[in-house]
Amino acid sequence: MTHVSIKELSKTYPGSSEPALDRLSLEIPTGELTALLGPSGCGKTTTMKMIAGLLDPSSGDVLFDDRSVLDDKPEHRGVVMVFQNYLLFPYMSVADNVGFGLKMRKVPKPEIDRRVGEMLELVKLPDLGNRRPSALSGGQQQRVALARALIVQPNVLLLDEPLSNLDAHLRFEMRDLIRGLQQKMGITTIFVTHDQEEAVVLADKVALILDGQLKQYEDADVFYKRPVDEATARFFGGQNFIPGSSNGSVFESALGRLVLPEGAISGAGKLTVRPENIRINGLDKGENSLKAVVSERLFLGTQTRLRLLVGEEKIDAIANPNEVENLSVGDAVNITLPPSSLWVLPT
Repeated sequence: MTHVSIKELSKTYPGSSEPALDRLSLEIPTGELTALLGPSGCGKTTTMKMIAGLLDPSSGDVLFDDRSVLDDKPEHRGVVMVFQNYLLFPYMSVADNVGFGLKMRKVPKPEIDRRVGEMLELVKLPDLGNRRPSALSGGQQQRVALARALIVQPNVLLLDEPLSNLDAHLRFEMRDLIRGLQQKMGITTIFVTHDQEEAVVLADKVALILDGQLKQYEDADVFYKRPVDEATARFFGGQNFIPGSSNGSVFESALGRLVLPEGAISGAGKLTVRPENIRINGLDKGENSLKAVVSERLFLGTQTRLRLLVGEEKIDAIANPNEVENLSVGDAVNITLPPSSLWVLPT
């Protein structure tokens, strides 16, 4: 098991004046699963390739257990990378694909066969060892690629968009499998994704990268409760941003005076509250209760989205459809913004 340290890592590609990755620093504890999250082109795959040794950084360092690996060849770093398109050998059987790394290490064949059988059991493909990859579904190919990576017991496992080629049903199944195998084997794992839900479900910690820079590196729930800025909040589905001023305990804005949780900043800022945290037609007439009017209503199946007007200020809310089925456009409602769900962002 390996502790990964990324120190001020940067990469500028030839012909570009802007870095693809700009001074990224992360500490990834031994045995943890970390997500590199961000939109396409933000620098997350570049980061992964530099960890693997497939790209040289322009500056900075990558350390495994406090030792720099920049001078180590990729094959000597103890890193295995599972690519988005799996890269299985089409002319080999599933079993031969899974055992390929052991064969290259000159492990005796009886030992390879035993370990391949164990690994195929772990990824729930015990009876498919004799098939070719072309005879497998996308989800099965992903399992084979994962088994091939894990069988060599790498120090660090890198997963590049591991679920992007799978349909919704298989994504749920593979999430559980990846997380279960990673915890069972205790391998330090880093995976790249553009899907915030995927990152939240799988990762111990999430590193959000936007425009080549680290925005925030925290446990997943912090991004919903305490985002560092508006761009981060919006990436995680934040929609309400109300300008005003805070004294650290009360926020003054067009909505009036709203009580804040402990730890809020003072000064000019934007109040944010997630749509799903707004209580509608509650009986609570105490802290942070406001009168609003429904201006738009959109049924989304498992939830209903409401656009509310508090004076001239627009607020988006999400509710259980059963709780607001009798509400129509133009209806007056009482809403509550629980202090614990509020946060003030700097401007």
